[in-house]
Formats: sequence, C-alpha cells, structure tokens
Amino acid sequence: MKTVQIGIKENLLNFILLVVTNFFVGSMVGLERTILPIIGEEDFGLVSTSAALSFIISFGFSKAIVNYFAGAIADRFGRKKVLLVGWSVGLLVPLLVIFASSWWMIVVANIFLGINQGLTWSMTVNMKIDLAKPTQRGFAVGFNEFAGYTGVAVMAAVSGFIASSYSNRPEPFYIGIVIVVIGFALSLIVKDTQAHIKLQASTSTKNTTLSAADIFKNTTYKNKNLSILTFSGLSTNLKDGMAWGLFPIFFASVGLSLSQIGLLVAIYPASWGFFQLFTGFLSDKIGRKKLIVGGMWLQAISLWMILLVNEYNTWIVAAILLGVGTAMVYPTLQASISDIADPSWRASSMGVYRFWRDSGYAFGALFAGILTDLLNVGWAIGLVAILPLSAGIIAAIRLRETLPSLSKENS
Repeated sequence: MKTVQIGIKENLLNFILLVVTNFFVGSMVGLERTILPIIGEEDFGLVSTSAALSFIISFGFSKAIVNYFAGAIADRFGRKKVLLVGWSVGLLVPLLVIFASSWWMIVVANIFLGINQGLTWSMTVNMKIDLAKPTQRGFAVGFNEFAGYTGVAVMAAVSGFIASSYSNRPEPFYIGIVIVVIGFALSLIVKDTQAHIKLQASTSTKNTTLSAADIFKNTTYKNKNLSILTFSGLSTNLKDGMAWGLFPIFFASVGLSLSQIGLLVAIYPASWGFFQLFTGFLSDKIGRKKLIVGGMWLQAISLWMILLVNEYNTWIVAAILLGVGTAMVYPTLQASISDIADPSWRASSMGVYRFWRDSGYAFGALFAGILTDLLNVGWAIGLVAILPLSAGIIAAIRLRETLPSLSKENS
C-alpha cells in the first residue's frame, strides 16, 4: 500500500487534475456571465432591473446554502462523491436555459447552477488544501481559483462572441453540455483525499472537536479572526453579484457593443483568475493580512474608477484593477480560514465561510436591483463599493495575522 504524503509535489498528478477540473467548474458560470442579463431584457422583456437580476439571487442563495452543507457532507462521506453529484446536477443548467419558455425557468436553472457550483467548487478547493502543506495553502487555493476564474473569463468571452455571431440562445449553451461531460469524466479520475485528512488530523496540535452549531457560531461571529474573514468574503462577493448583473447593463447604457461588453466582462474575472497565481503564493510568504486589507480597498477604488472615467481603454484598466483587488483577497481569505480551523472541522468551517461569502452574490444582485430601480445604475455601483471599503478598514484595525510562521512570531 502506498504511503500517504502531504504536499503538492508529493501529490502532483492529483493536484493538476483538480486544477483542470476547476477550470470547467468556472466555465459553467462564465457561460452565463455576459449574456444572461441581456437575455432577460431582450428575450423575456424584463423592464425592472430587480426582476432581471433574479437569476443571480437564485444562484447566490442556492450556492450559499449548498456550500454550508457540502463541507459537512464531505467531512462525513468524502470529497469525490460530492464532486460527482455536483456535476450530475450541472447538466440541468444548459438544458433548462436552452428550452426556457419563460423567465422562471432561467431562475430555476440558476438554482441548479448554484447547487453545481456549491458542490464542485467547494470540493476542488478543499481537496487541494487537503493535499497541501500548511506553508502551501495560499498557493493551493490561489491555483484553484486561478483555474476556476480563468474558466469564467474564457467562457464569458466565448459565449459573448457566439451570441453576437449567432443568437443569445441556444448556441452558447450547447457548450455547457460539453463542459459537464468533461467535468464529470475528470472527476471520475480524481482520487479522494480522505486519507490525507486523517493524516493531518493525527498530527494536529489543536485537537479540538466542535459541533456543527459551534463551527457556525465561531466562523460567523464568535471567533474574531474568522468573523472578519467571513465579512470580507461576503463583501467581496456582494460586489461581484452587483458587477455580474449591472456591468452588462451599465456598459450597454453608454453605447458599447455586445462584443465590447463581453471583453470587459471577461477581463475582470480573467485578471481575478490570473493574479491569484501570485497572490495566493505571496500570502504564504508575507502573510495574509496585508493582502486582505489592500485588496478590499482596491476593489472599492476600482468600482469608483469605472464610474468616473468615460473611455473604453480606461474601463479596461479599471476592470483589470478590480480583478487584482479581488485576487488579493480571494485565495488569501480561504487560506487564512484553513490556518485557523482544525483539519477535523476545516471543511465545515470553510463551508460556513463560503455560505456567507456566496450569499453575497444574492445580496449584491438584490441591492443592485433595488438601488438601480430607485436611483440609477451608476449610483448602485457607487454605493455597493462602500462595503468592501468598510471591510478593509475593519480588517486593518482588528484582524490578526493567521499565517502560522508569522502568527507565532507575533504571539
């Protein structure tokens, strides 16, 4: 029997398979990112922005809820089984969008997309953390998010191009069926990481056992560090829920073409994905706090920049900076959670964090829709930017460094 070892190099093939798998996980979201808000207006005649963004609300809440249960289920039954179930559910998404005769079918499709993402993305990130050494967690999460958001960006651009060349439906969503088949096949090849969890738990110095209720309370509000990380994650995805829904509408309102909108909408997650290759690794070297604080502030500044400029190339720069700010915090927050949580309840704590973080999609779309209907799209973008700014201020004041080597020096 092969000896179980912890480390990315020691588990390189499985790690690479998980990276490639998460590219296709992210591609499922990218498929919708450019064209679904426009489908709401053009195909179904939705006038209210709140109604048009209802698909993001359904996606955000379903993904958040599934994230919470996915961690606990994975701790009990294993990561691979949950990953395969997630891909099975994903097949319903492109089929429902292709055959949708009314908007409620699009909303239902995004409930299934949320389930798909909650199960598959949660498992790929947890499995990489299971394989990695404590000093490699930022890199592992960064690589996972790089792959996922590269998938988002590629499919956002591809779907926009196909929609402009053919039609909004069904042609772009045929690709979704292919994505699901490839993702499921890759997940069959991936090896489960239960043995790695047991090895880490056996060598842990924390040796704490917590109930599901205690894990939820600690991650949400009782543990100071965990609660700040959770609020920062929620603020980040609240901003992204707004961006997902309003960016196509905002850029269309200033006269940009669908292909130009597709490029702008793709550049933001592409930047987000690419720079996570470096920010996750950097957090393993210089610590988590600096990146979290700076990244939250950069997100707010980039949103205001989008409103203040009025030129296509400058919007591209602002979209890149928004992606950089998000990349600074996204892998770092998850690595920081894994620094704090014991291996025996790490996936459950990550599930609670991801529950609150991804509920931000829904809250962001909800607030963006209401603010746009009451005021206008510019005001909605500007007001939403206040939340990441506030999260950065709180982290600067109250967050303690969690990277094991630096936290020991500071204790």
